Amino acid sequence: MSFIQIQNVTFGYREGELALGGVSLEIEKGSFVAIVGHNGSGKSTLAKHLNAILLPSSGRVLINGLDTAAPENLIKIRQTVGAVFQNPDNQLVATVVEEDVAFAPENLGVPPAEIRERVDKALADVGMYDYREHAPHRLSGGQKQRVAIAGVIAMRPECIVFDEPTAMLDPAGRREVLATIDKLREAYGITMVLVTHHMNEAARADRLVVMNRGEIFLDGAPGEIFPRVDKLGEVGISPPHTVMLLHRLKKAGWDVPADALTVDACAAAIATAISTKRG
Repeated sequence: MSFIQIQNVTFGYREGELALGGVSLEIEKGSFVAIVGHNGSGKSTLAKHLNAILLPSSGRVLINGLDTAAPENLIKIRQTVGAVFQNPDNQLVATVVEEDVAFAPENLGVPPAEIRERVDKALADVGMYDYREHAPHRLSGGQKQRVAIAGVIAMRPECIVFDEPTAMLDPAGRREVLATIDKLREAYGITMVLVTHHMNEAARADRLVVMNRGEIFLDGAPGEIFPRVDKLGEVGISPPHTVMLLHRLKKAGWDVPADALTVDACAAAIATAISTKRG
């Protein structure tokens, strides 16, 4: 059984208008899935179903076998699936960093000694231990988001949903948060779902789900999906710049791969093509 099962889910914010139109999706434990799509495609709406912030109008969402629509499952589901949102200010509730990270474990009834251990470990994991006695409002955007992530980690979830976590950050803050996500995945193998507008962020995932008009438009590995430049263009999505560059070079007759997603891989592919031409 898959860790997350989304079974023919529909959802509407207003009667007669569906934000999700019969979405079915399974996510395996330990995987890293990126969900992309233009504004209004349903990607954030889908993400909010994963820890019962929203409940389906029809269909079911199962988290490790637990139905999100059953009230008795809510606490367990919220412990299992943590969420990090766009604006960290909306998730920071205390006047001291370590108190903020301790907030959720305290509300879950975790013993004080274990809370202290969880808070210290979570802050160390996101590189914010030295700021544990600081006021959150004095931190940078990237630092605030890392504290918000620490607050989720302290609950010891099996899955974290990141709903456009870098949307309000400057480039430095984005790098901080993405490095934290990479570190957590490598260290703990947590199941991760990343909703993002940034295709370079989505390229980090194992699996890419492209949404359009409340439905799944494409689903596969980033290296399979992103080279489908013309298909993605149909729904207003531009692949990473590396893919676009290789796409244009191929159209111009260069023998380059279409799936070199990172800057290093793209540069190496172009260097090989240049060397071959000269040879």
